Amino acid sequence: MNVKTRFQFKAVGMKLFVIFFTTVVALSAGLGLLSYSIAKDTVMDQVSEATSGQMVQAADKLDFLLAQYEGVSRQWALDTVLRQDLVTVSTPDVGIRAKTEAENRIREKLNGFASSDSRLAGMRLISPAMTVQSSYNSTGISGLSSADTVKTKIDRILQADGEPVWFPAEAKGFMGNEKLASMTMGRLLKNLQQPHAQYVLLIDIKEQAIGEVLSNLRIGEHGRMRMVAADNRIVYDADLSQLMQPSTITVPQGAEASGTYYTGDAQMVVYTPLKTAPWYMVGFAPVSDFVKATDKLLSITLGVIAAAIVIAVLIGYYMMRTVGRPLNQLCSLMEEGEKGNLMVRTDFQRADEIGRLGDSFNRMMGQISALVEQTHVSAREVLATAGELAEASRGTSITAGEIAAAMEQIAQGSGHLAAEAERENQLAEHIGMQMNKVSESNRIIKSAADRVLDVTGDGALHMDSLVGQSERIHQVNRSIVHNAEKLQTNTASIHKILELMSDITHQTNILSINATIEAARAGAAGSGFMVVANEVRSLADRSKESIQTVGKMILEIQAEVQRSVDALRSASPLFDEQLHSVQQAQEVFANVSREMDVLLAEIAGSASAVEQLMDSQHTLTGSITEASAIVQETSAATEEVASMSSEQFKVSEKLVALSGRLEELSERLRQSLVQFKT
Repeated sequence: MNVKTRFQFKAVGMKLFVIFFTTVVALSAGLGLLSYSIAKDTVMDQVSEATSGQMVQAADKLDFLLAQYEGVSRQWALDTVLRQDLVTVSTPDVGIRAKTEAENRIREKLNGFASSDSRLAGMRLISPAMTVQSSYNSTGISGLSSADTVKTKIDRILQADGEPVWFPAEAKGFMGNEKLASMTMGRLLKNLQQPHAQYVLLIDIKEQAIGEVLSNLRIGEHGRMRMVAADNRIVYDADLSQLMQPSTITVPQGAEASGTYYTGDAQMVVYTPLKTAPWYMVGFAPVSDFVKATDKLLSITLGVIAAAIVIAVLIGYYMMRTVGRPLNQLCSLMEEGEKGNLMVRTDFQRADEIGRLGDSFNRMMGQISALVEQTHVSAREVLATAGELAEASRGTSITAGEIAAAMEQIAQGSGHLAAEAERENQLAEHIGMQMNKVSESNRIIKSAADRVLDVTGDGALHMDSLVGQSERIHQVNRSIVHNAEKLQTNTASIHKILELMSDITHQTNILSINATIEAARAGAAGSGFMVVANEVRSLADRSKESIQTVGKMILEIQAEVQRSVDALRSASPLFDEQLHSVQQAQEVFANVSREMDVLLAEIAGSASAVEQLMDSQHTLTGSITEASAIVQETSAATEEVASMSSEQFKVSEKLVALSGRLEELSERLRQSLVQFKT
């Protein structure tokens, strides 16, 4: 019987075995798997954070590279010599010589800059009309293409109205006819005074230059890097066949900051936006590249779980033998005592809790035997006091009814008081919420004011730099005007010298004619002199023609110099006005900075006052809450007392009835005690 009972599931021993086994195995498995999961998540978080940092650094390097070429395009847009040359080549009535010289300077500038930077594939200046005759490119790159895709790109640059436009890397370049892959930046060189002289500047950057920036960035063992546009087209990839194709690794729609996510095929994706172009840098690698070290921890965890199962089985069996068997014996003795045999006793010879339980059982059975004997005596005494109890119960019933009615009225008043305290507490909490909103608003205004102050400081520094640049431009303009006036004076002097040479040629021609006449009079003797006179006259005619040609060129140069002097003189007041406007803007930035300092001081004072008011509100809320709690406790205590009084009234009524039954129960008790063996 003992063995059968011991191995039943309802037995205490079996329950202890199951509890110990389940607990040990569950804790071991849970802790091991939790450690594996935490280690895996920690590794992935660290890898994600490190990779994000590398991505941001690479993006900064790439932004710096692209910003350099945007700066170059701004310099070209402000180059006055280039602007004048573009006007010259775009004006139909300009002389061939001047136009040729301007074209040569444009090509030299393109070739010089393209050859000085090994990262450039080439540079182009293209007329918006896209005519080959009015377009220029550096040496080593193909000419203008008339493809529709090229026209669409040029239209995008024109619509940008002078802002830089970046185009993704293409396997055959911007024009689609190159041998090397390149990324292109386009910018319109505006000319508001002479719109016909506007040109589109194209800077082609080798695909290798982008690869060099990203060469040091590695993600795992099998990771890859690429750049994608907002529509998830591939802007750059080491595999040129992927360029401009839809990317299987996408960036969340509207992402404005760096981020990390995991794909359904267990790949980690890290992305960060570029600042100079509307593109994203994206890196991705299999998660298995980063969690190889944690797989060892999983193997160790499975070994620990197996060892825990063996240990749990041994501990459970030991608990069944040391606890389950004595409890079965004690249960058998208790069943004998239940049948009325109060003579049963245990024989446990142990000093632990089981032994103490056996001793306690033996003492309990002895005390029960003595109690049964005493109960016989007490039953008779109970019967005698039943009558007295009935009388006292009637008086108690009347008093309890009156107390219950009074306590019910007190409970109603306490309930009303608690409701009022609750409403005041809600009002105080509402005031606190409003004060928190005011405090948050002050904090936001202060943060915005700090940012405005920082921006104002940066603007003031830029204005100082702009003032200096405007003054230097003004000085350069005056120097150019002075040199142009000197050139005009020298041109006039050259013209006077040419007039003198023309007079000399005219006199020489007259002398040659006179010599010819005298030689004719001399006859045969003067024939040699006549030949000399004819040569002198021919030389005088050629000199006259050369002087006339040079005179025309000098007149053209003098007219061009005069127009340049007039243009520079007309531009000088504009430079003065610009310098004055820049200085006024500098004063405005200084005034804004002072006003922002005053505003910050006012916001700080307001924030201090709001904090003091919030402290007072917290104190008030605490007081109301405490009072509400006291009222609620009082109300609850009153209701409890009223309930107890009502119960007492009911109990008193029952006591009257129970007193009558007490005598009957005493007799039954005496009869039931007869069956116990003492």
